[in-house]
Amino acid sequence: MRALDGKVVWITGAGTGIGEASARMLALAGMTVVLSGRRADPLEQTAASIRETGGQAEVIALDVADRAAVFDAAATIDRIHGRIDMLFANAGTNLTPRNWSDAVDDPSVLDGWDTVIDANLKGVYNGVTAVLPAMRRQADGLIVITSSWAGRFYSKVAGVAYGASKHAVMSLSAQVNMQEGANGIRSCAICPGEVATPILDRRPVKLTAQELEQVIQPADIAEAALFVARMSAGTSVHEILIAPTRMRAALG
Repeated sequence: MRALDGKVVWITGAGTGIGEASARMLALAGMTVVLSGRRADPLEQTAASIRETGGQAEVIALDVADRAAVFDAAATIDRIHGRIDMLFANAGTNLTPRNWSDAVDDPSVLDGWDTVIDANLKGVYNGVTAVLPAMRRQADGLIVITSSWAGRFYSKVAGVAYGASKHAVMSLSAQVNMQEGANGIRSCAICPGEVATPILDRRPVKLTAQELEQVIQPADIAEAALFVARMSAGTSVHEILIAPTRMRAALG
């Protein structure tokens, strides 16, 4: 098991859900966590809570689709800490109008789909590219990407843009492993089924309270990220596929 004390992790989409849970768990493991997301308030609240329990947390608010902001953030983290050990590319979004029928009825829906691609795909390769120089210099680095069950299989609830973006980041993660493994850099795509996060609020058909209790919880994904972070530098976990034990037919 690899010690994480003193190592630095940058988490995007860190204000709520998986990102927030992962920030708390990785901070408890001894990592300095840098929290990013579009809304500063939840980031600051999470960072303050981490500091209250003795952890190290910082905030850089940004939109992962803003390439210049992402590169500036990576440079700032590297300048302050002299290292970037882990990127958790977790930021992502979806929209309620998500199926072909929605776009046929109203082609302006495609503009919304562009924002999904910007966050879910472009945001990931912006972040990966921004941290690679520091990780190459260290000859060591871990990238964890929140993909989805919909990135591995067809999901009737995911929608066109979301499903396409999550399939794309699976290839992106594989490209990191094949191209950057020689530099000591490894990538893991975590592919969860339904997780109890705010993104479920955008579903055309909302989950019931009972269904929300049965889906994956953010802490479950945080534990998976911690597991990967603790693996030895010579071991690369390429993919983790996670589903609720009581799988709903909606996943298929």
